[in-house]
Amino acid sequence: MSSNIYGVDLGTANLKIYCKASGTILNEKNTIAIINKNQMYAYGDSAYAMYEKAPEQILVTFPIVNGVIADYNNMQAMLFEFLEKNTKGKTRGAEFVIAVPTDITKVEKKAFSDIISKSKAKPKNVLLCEKPIANAVGLGLNVNEPTGIMVVDIGADTTEISIISLGGLVLSHLLHFGGNRLDESIISYIRKNYNLVIGRKTACSLKEELSSALEGRDASMVIVGRDVVSGLPIEMEITASIVYEAIRDHLTNICTNIKLILEKTPPELAKDIIHAGIYITGGSSKIERLDELFSQITNIKVNRCDNPEESVAQGLIKIVSDQEYKHLAYNWKTSEYK
Repeated sequence: MSSNIYGVDLGTANLKIYCKASGTILNEKNTIAIINKNQMYAYGDSAYAMYEKAPEQILVTFPIVNGVIADYNNMQAMLFEFLEKNTKGKTRGAEFVIAVPTDITKVEKKAFSDIISKSKAKPKNVLLCEKPIANAVGLGLNVNEPTGIMVVDIGADTTEISIISLGGLVLSHLLHFGGNRLDESIISYIRKNYNLVIGRKTACSLKEELSSALEGRDASMVIVGRDVVSGLPIEMEITASIVYEAIRDHLTNICTNIKLILEKTPPELAKDIIHAGIYITGGSSKIERLDELFSQITNIKVNRCDNPEESVAQGLIKIVSDQEYKHLAYNWKTSEYK
């Protein structure tokens, strides 16, 4: 394989690209700003800065919804603008490995492949890799061994719970909610109980700064929102206990689904999972004491990682670089590992 290889993780919130030649991971918001209905005005972090602040003629959108491509043309345009800006146009004839969610249709997988294979880059080859497997490889786990590995990936729009062994998925379940649903529940809870309307960015800041999976966190944050009664902007202090109450039910739902997957896991694989523990990744896995909550529910230890948002990209690094893991990537037409 040549050095001109890219690993791509088209996440709902962030776009991550590993460039083998430079050995770096490019990481920006997966956001695009459109003007005049079809003209790209900004993308990435600069487009996200406009979110909830742009005038009517500028539309700020997220091209990935529920883990799949919802806006094909704009996603393709942004991806290659991003690549050309950061790689100085060295994409022609390159090889690409793209991480794809589980439980999506072959047509949706084809869209992930086509977004690059049918582009002006004219790639040499485009392969797909199941996201949970890339996650496990990125965590430094040997997925080729006959050992059960459980990975819970809590992303922006989806939560994937997977059991992996011998380089394949034994069990997998894709939940269509994640960090964005937590933001929505914070917005709804504060409006209902405190008559205060806040934006998604403020809710996301509250989640990142104050959220906890268990009661008892002592912290607070002053935010600005619009008072429902007066219609005027006001400041209000929000405590960690308020955020906990807002997100508690959703975290309980994830716990329930983890238990359901464990109940279906073959006993020999369950033994491996009890020994090694459950691995949690994804941006929303950074919620404080989330590992303690999952451990209380399952009686299994839970392992965190240092950069959970980039674990898929880290796995793609090994898959494109190491001959031992090359077979984990496959062509969408065959849907079989090469």
